[in-house]
Amino acid sequence: MFSGIVEEAAKVIALEKDQTNLNITMECSFVDDLKIDQSIAHNGVCLTVVRAGNGTYTVTAIQETLDKSNLGLLKIGNKVNLERSMKMEAFLDGHLVQGHVDQTAVCTKVDEVDGSWYYTFEYDQTKGNITVEKGSVSVNGVSLTVVNSKENSFQVAIIPFTHEITNFHEFKEGTVVNLEFDVIGKYIQKIVEQQLAARK
Repeated sequence: MFSGIVEEAAKVIALEKDQTNLNITMECSFVDDLKIDQSIAHNGVCLTVVRAGNGTYTVTAIQETLDKSNLGLLKIGNKVNLERSMKMEAFLDGHLVQGHVDQTAVCTKVDEVDGSWYYTFEYDQTKGNITVEKGSVSVNGVSLTVVNSKENSFQVAIIPFTHEITNFHEFKEGTVVNLEFDVIGKYIQKIVEQQLAARK
């Protein structure tokens, strides 16, 4: 379980295909604190550390993960948002994020407004996911508040600190991002769908 508070945007230094899997090697500031089997969110995707040492660590993404996220689009040198799993005694500064990406979205507009940034994202709503005004959403693992929620798009506002320490500063029109929708909202939506289906 995660909070959507990114610790740093780390650099990809190696990508290695292993049949249908992809081994991703990163370098980051807290490698010496990592252990094998530890869970870390990568652009919001929970992956397990399989190797660590000499300032780098490696995780493996299976085909299912590559199909549903933007990890299969990574290139050497790209930055990836990292967050280690929550500690039970930690403050919940963001919102509850499972590290299970629901789908991807495309950045369609970036507006700089008085020192902050507004990003617009479009996604395929036929997959059954929705946003609500002032609700929570995770974009590349970053806990954010939805503004201007529409049928298949929404905006988020990014302050300078978040812009700098996450990979949001690399986003432009056409950038593909990972979305994890609010888990409580997903359960409510599923219950409503089941009730409507039962009435037919």
